[in-house]
Amino acid sequence: QVELVESGGGLVQAGGSLRVSCVASGGTFSTYTMGWFRQAPGKKRVFVGVISLTGDSTVYADSMKGRFTISRDNAKNTVYLQMSGLKPEDTAVYYCAAARVMATNIGGYVYWGQGTQVTVSA
Repeated sequence: QVELVESGGGLVQAGGSLRVSCVASGGTFSTYTMGWFRQAPGKKRVFVGVISLTGDSTVYADSMKGRFTISRDNAKNTVYLQMSGLKPEDTAVYYCAAARVMATNIGGYVYWGQGTQVTVSA
């Protein structure tokens, strides 16, 4: 059983940057690909991006390309989501999740964190 705990969310002005983190425990972190998803109020949870086991490969949703960067530190059991050029429409709860493959769909993920709120003010 892998436990994922996100942190680093908060309130940021439009155009600003924020980095959220996700720490894993209870499993071998380096054997999981790690994804980020987000869910805005009243909307479905959507894919943000995913990073490979070693961090040498990433895939992003089209709307996040160029603004969001995922990285990982396997020595710290941590995956990061660096967000820049934030817009009010980026306001959502951001979730990290662990999978065995480079999945872009919710069903591909085995473990989920509880989420961290990111609010972007206009």
